[in-house]
Amino acid sequence: MTHPDGLLGCEDEVWWRRVRRPHLHAGTDDGHPLRLVEQTVAKHRERTAGEPKALACYGLLARWYPADAPPQEARWLRFVAGRPVRAVTTQYLAWCCARLAALGKTALLLVWDNASWHISKEGRTWLRAYNHQVKAAGTGVRILACPLPTKSPWLNPSEPKWVQGKRAGVAPNGLLPATVLEARVCASYHCPVEPHLAIPQDPA
Repeated sequence: MTHPDGLLGCEDEVWWRRVRRPHLHAGTDDGHPLRLVEQTVAKHRERTAGEPKALACYGLLARWYPADAPPQEARWLRFVAGRPVRAVTTQYLAWCCARLAALGKTALLLVWDNASWHISKEGRTWLRAYNHQVKAAGTGVRILACPLPTKSPWLNPSEPKWVQGKRAGVAPNGLLPATVLEARVCASYHCPVEPHLAIPQDPA
């Protein structure tokens, strides 16, 4: 973690549900309890307005340790047009590596769980090919994947960080539009709203 050219990245995915309320505590000054109104999304509205019930999001908790400065930490988010799959995961990793390269880093120590899109044969093949390309070119950011033990999500320090965003995405008596929910979540982690990741379309 203290290697000057490396960065520790704890990766995780999460769903932000627009109609299901997270568990949280709230207080009011006037003595009246805060009540969360149960929300629904009409099926026809979901199809026509592009407003899904839930939004998938990739997140990397990035930590690095400069020799001449205090430890640094940042959250890098990308929402998904659809759900997490291998093709989207590799896009996200490539995007993270581009950000690391801009920081002058050459290695990403990647901590993540054993989700199928992380450990699939296609994903492992992509990772080997990507690292081989970086080594052959002599430039870029290598990815050193460190999978967590099975069924041990609490070992990922990225996991509890999602609670902050869950609270930011709550509206007591209304249904937030998807764009507003994204903006609130990103603002809570002090990161910009980025374009959605999506499965590449077949040119044919």
